[in-house]
Amino acid sequence: FQYLKRFDQGCDLDTFRYEALSVEGSPAECLQLFLLHCGIVDPSWAELRNFTWFLNIQLGDCEASVFCNPDFVRDTLRGF
Repeated sequence: FQYLKRFDQGCDLDTFRYEALSVEGSPAECLQLFLLHCGIVDPSWAELRNFTWFLNIQLGDCEASVFCNPDFVRDTLRGF
């Protein structure tokens, strides 16, 4: 949710890191963003769960990768 919210606001996601245990927005706002970005017109709860699970895994891997660390790559891979 934190990434999708900032993406919609046009923020620079290259320097953002997930803030564990922090609460942002309401459950309704969270659901609205998931529905907007999941790519399915009328998703089931299982499809929403799979979307959020996959997105969470991908973003976690991205944050853990040295190649996505702005302190390491500087501006050589901007927007990657």
